Amino acid sequence: MLPLLAAAALLSSTATATPAAEYSWHERRDYVTWNQLQPSYDFVIAGGGLAGLVLASRLTEDANTSVLVIEAGETGDDVRSRIDIPLEAYFNGLLHTQYDWQYLTAPQAHLNNRNVSSYGMFGRRSLGPRGKVLGGSSAVNGMYMVRPSALEFDTFEKILGSLDGAAAWGWDGMFAAMKKSEIFTPPSSDIQSQGNINYNQNSHGTSGPIHTTYPGYLLPLVGSWIPTLNAVGLPASPDANGGNGWGAFVATSSINPANWTRSYAKSAYIDPLPARSNLHIMTNQTVTRVIFDSSSGTLKATAVEYANNGYQEKPWPTVAVNKEVILAGGAVGSPNILMQSGIGPADKLKAAGVQLGGHNSDSELPLDKSPDESRLPIRSIAYNLPGVGQHVQDHVSTQVTFKTTAQTTAQLYKTEAATNNAIQSLINSAIAYTNITDLLGGNAAAFHQQIVGNLTTYASDPSMNPSTDPTVGLGYQTIYQANADMMLSQIGQVELLLSLTGSSAGDDTLSVQAALQHPFSMGELYIATPNPFDYPVIDPNYFSHPADIVMLREGIKLARKIGQTQPLSDSVTSEVIPGPDVQTDEQWEAWLRTVIGTEYHPGCTCSMMPLEYGGVVDANLKVYGTSNLRVADSSVFPIQFAAHLMAPTYGLAEQAAMIIKSQYDGTPAPAAFYNGTATTTGSGANQTGTSSSSNNNNQSGAASRLSTSISAMGVVVLAFILPSLLF
Repeated sequence: MLPLLAAAALLSSTATATPAAEYSWHERRDYVTWNQLQPSYDFVIAGGGLAGLVLASRLTEDANTSVLVIEAGETGDDVRSRIDIPLEAYFNGLLHTQYDWQYLTAPQAHLNNRNVSSYGMFGRRSLGPRGKVLGGSSAVNGMYMVRPSALEFDTFEKILGSLDGAAAWGWDGMFAAMKKSEIFTPPSSDIQSQGNINYNQNSHGTSGPIHTTYPGYLLPLVGSWIPTLNAVGLPASPDANGGNGWGAFVATSSINPANWTRSYAKSAYIDPLPARSNLHIMTNQTVTRVIFDSSSGTLKATAVEYANNGYQEKPWPTVAVNKEVILAGGAVGSPNILMQSGIGPADKLKAAGVQLGGHNSDSELPLDKSPDESRLPIRSIAYNLPGVGQHVQDHVSTQVTFKTTAQTTAQLYKTEAATNNAIQSLINSAIAYTNITDLLGGNAAAFHQQIVGNLTTYASDPSMNPSTDPTVGLGYQTIYQANADMMLSQIGQVELLLSLTGSSAGDDTLSVQAALQHPFSMGELYIATPNPFDYPVIDPNYFSHPADIVMLREGIKLARKIGQTQPLSDSVTSEVIPGPDVQTDEQWEAWLRTVIGTEYHPGCTCSMMPLEYGGVVDANLKVYGTSNLRVADSSVFPIQFAAHLMAPTYGLAEQAAMIIKSQYDGTPAPAAFYNGTATTTGSGANQTGTSSSSNNNNQSGAASRLSTSISAMGVVVLAFILPSLLF
């Protein structure tokens, strides 16, 4: 009853919710149609998602630089309330609509040959929400602004070795870039007290475009989160945004506290801009390929081809490029465009019908092809780049669900109180990251040793590493070793989330979700046809590595324990999913194979690594084999982070803008501000703490082991059998 009274009091003291403030930018924003385009632009950006709009905004700060953004989706203006109101994202959002790409995975061999489900046990089959709208996934996601830890970014930098520009991607550079994107508003004293919220203002930005804060209203269950996790041995994080992103905390969210609306790439980087005649945005058009000139021996992008979403008759229109093409289509879209443009693994391209030789002829397919196929230009292999689409990694998750007597967000959503602005900002935000010792206790070291011992064997196993290319194999080993080197640190291996948005068991339920953060399983993405409107094959190869199911199994067991621990358990009456019949490790694993879904964070498909390791882009985001084609989105991260992808992708896009500007206007590139060695001196980035087990190695020790050369990675496979707790 008390939560309802509190909601009613808040409702009486705050104005009734209205849609987000109307912007006059409707009259000044230069949305264009295909017949309004200029003949050429300095930069053409393929994808108007998170990174694409950041780049468009930053590059057009120079009035002499022209930019065209081509977005396959719509503007989103017709569904503003479903984007702007945070609570709507969980109950009436844009998932599984025309504003969602709704990708499907291939059947997963280690998940009983099923297509993985976005909502696991609820029967959906999508890879997860990928926003098909201006703003991309930042317009449809759950608004978590959770940053990776310092060790993870420093590991990323170490993977790059001596590549020019590598220093931009360590903690110091990315910490500054993420702060640059952000304007942080602290919680009110009441919200801070109710949620047991810790934060360090020095770890946040003060003048960036993206608003971050905490919800304007919290339910009592959120306040139970940190005390409950303390009771099971997981400490609170004093500053999760400052480089130490482990332990329990309440996450910041991408919410504008001025009107309690979602702050996303379009609303923050594009809508507030004054009129810019040098920025054109074209929606409802799909980039079908990049056209190259190869006469110099290196591919130079000269034009971008596009078609409307019904793809009209050939010839499809093109727009010329003066300086660069930037792919910002995300973890699925960017590798798909590369392969449709003839850049990718030659064997995959040939199998898909992409011809050997030549470079993207405009001639039509033979007349014996189907009517649809006859409208397609011939695709030719422009450059054999084996790493495109390889190393797919994703966060997989599921949840333990309990009946509760406490009020949930799902129940509150159906009341009149949910028309209040502050209450409409109530979204899931209680979170925790658990390290390997939290999960395995005294068995952690042996578990780690077995993982390292299997490295070379798994690298040559096609069920683990689907590519036969030796450079991709070295990349597999590099990523594998990087994840192994971080394992004995405090870095989270499983994320825990408190969900109050109901479940298939009813609105009167709460769930504790568990999501694997650093998977050893890697898969691939590739085109199956030369038709750019056919979705690529997406095979994340979930649970192919046996360590992954072990870590998630222990994480979901911990989720059950949390629901059984006070004070959270004070309002729990029973466990309904999976229920008391699941007890043994074998039962947990069998259940996991039937229910896990994605946490919506696929990545690593255009990995930034040295070319000899199967890399796709260099440290300046340029695609190998090209002179003026870059990829700038979450697909370039070579490893997964114990975090959500939104915050690091904003940081990546800010870095990308600086890198690109430096090439043309002489301003320093981000790497120039750092000394080229990974450091951990950023605010809040103290690396000397220990995990909840006092015998863990510290992070800096784990990071230093990554410097081991690939040639030294041939480790003898351990000949002993570990207890059933492990594999």
